[in-house]
Amino acid sequence: MKLKLNIVLLSFLISSVAFSQDDFVSLFNGVNLDGWVEKKAPRDRNYIFFRVIDGTIMANSLNNPEHEYAWLYSEKEYADFELKFQFRAFKTSAGNSGVQLRSRYDDEKYWMNGPQVDIHPPEPWRTGMIWDETRGNQRWIFPNIPKNAWVNESMQRKTPLFYYAEETNQWNLMRIRCVGTSIEVWLNGMKITNYKGDGTLNDETHLNLNVGMKGHIAFQIHEKDALILQFKEIYIQELEVPAEAF
Repeated sequence: MKLKLNIVLLSFLISSVAFSQDDFVSLFNGVNLDGWVEKKAPRDRNYIFFRVIDGTIMANSLNNPEHEYAWLYSEKEYADFELKFQFRAFKTSAGNSGVQLRSRYDDEKYWMNGPQVDIHPPEPWRTGMIWDETRGNQRWIFPNIPKNAWVNESMQRKTPLFYYAEETNQWNLMRIRCVGTSIEVWLNGMKITNYKGDGTLNDETHLNLNVGMKGHIAFQIHEKDALILQFKEIYIQELEVPAEAF
């Protein structure tokens, strides 16, 4: 009887996993950038930062040393969701990147408002921490430190696995879950961030800019950085969370 129950339980778990996977929608078709738009300052209008190469999105700013911030911006907005993607970093690339969540681009000020999960190949321990790009805040919110303070390696509670293109395991898997004011981040299966953003993501600054709780997803190239980075297998699952969960 116990064996039979275990088999039933195992079958249920397998079917649940399969159902969960089916609920994820691809945000990148591997062929072109349909569903995405490149956001950048006027000085960079003739430079293309994001291209599809060999079935991946290549972020590349190597030939434009004085560039401003650039973003690959989803046309669709999202509220509660789980996002997962793979990225490949290079030891020779000293640049910074990240993924914006529930963000919004200001086409007049050429600025992205909203929280960003950091991707920083030169100091991989930073990857998975959260910086808030929102004007009026602009600081590290996980770890939660004051403005003008900077993160250091001792603030990372775990030593994450991080792979470079020059190594055997070339690709990193990042998973991000946003529910209400909570943001959780996993890097290669290790939970890096468990951010409780009540009082920040839903404060007056964020609400006035309509970010923090709902908005667009975007991949960043930091200003004046010589960056090369690849993304692939980008999937999202929108979540319907009951109000009583909060």
